[in-house]
Amino acid sequence: MASQRDVKQRIESVKNIRKITRAMEMVAAARLRRAEQRIAHLRPYADAIRRMTRQAADAAGTEVGNLPVLQQHDEETTVAILLVTADRGLAGAFNSQILRAGIRNARELEDEGKEIAFYASGRRGVSSLTFRGREVAGAYTGFTERPAYADARDIARDLIAAYVDNKVDRVDIVYNGYVSPLVQEVRREVLLPLQEATILEAEDDDDREEGAKHALVEYEPDPEAILEQLVPDYVEISVYRALLESSASELGARMTAMRNASENAGEVIDDLTLEMNRARQAEITQEIMEVVAGAEALV
Repeated sequence: MASQRDVKQRIESVKNIRKITRAMEMVAAARLRRAEQRIAHLRPYADAIRRMTRQAADAAGTEVGNLPVLQQHDEETTVAILLVTADRGLAGAFNSQILRAGIRNARELEDEGKEIAFYASGRRGVSSLTFRGREVAGAYTGFTERPAYADARDIARDLIAAYVDNKVDRVDIVYNGYVSPLVQEVRREVLLPLQEATILEAEDDDDREEGAKHALVEYEPDPEAILEQLVPDYVEISVYRALLESSASELGARMTAMRNASENAGEVIDDLTLEMNRARQAEITQEIMEVVAGAEALV
């Protein structure tokens, strides 16, 4: 059994750790509220951009394929996968579930004979892919907790350039969608080509009926010219939304992980306190026995 002094030192160490985890939980909670506000403000705009892109693509019809960024490649031989992770850990399974989903998706595509080009935002994603021997075509770090639109523009520019230059034939994005501080769901969306993009596949019957009501729209300039300007904006806003969703998910996951760590630390402190009391009781009993033995020796 450990001595009373050793157990007391361990209790102090665990208490210090609990102070840190509680502080990290409070910081994450404060930042999470701001991240939720940014998502709430962006979602209507992002939905409007996607809706406009869909409507313009429907209006352009066969003319969509005349623009390089809108041309659907004859074969999908290379697929780009953008993994949106964090720069830091201590957030539970936040990073690992994205990496598992991305690697699993890549293996499925490789089994179909396709090549994979990985892009990753966040140091955790970049380092994990490198550790697994995967080449990273694009690495973006240093902004995951508070991403700016300029960061999304840089990522989108590289993805669009790779698609236009025929380096990749499809662009997928994998990220943690924010549902609540306790729930983050892994989402995979197709960004390019536009014909396969998730925005074109997510329409329900009500959306189609609403689109039919407003189908008579005159475009100036023509829908093809509008799409030439709109598609880069759509890719940028889609990446930016994924970064914001991931940022809020990271803070929610970290807040939950730190709360669980604090609670676990409290349980460890209770167990160590009980162990310390037993050690103290054993020491007192030993001293009493020594006193009694000494008294008997004097008799």
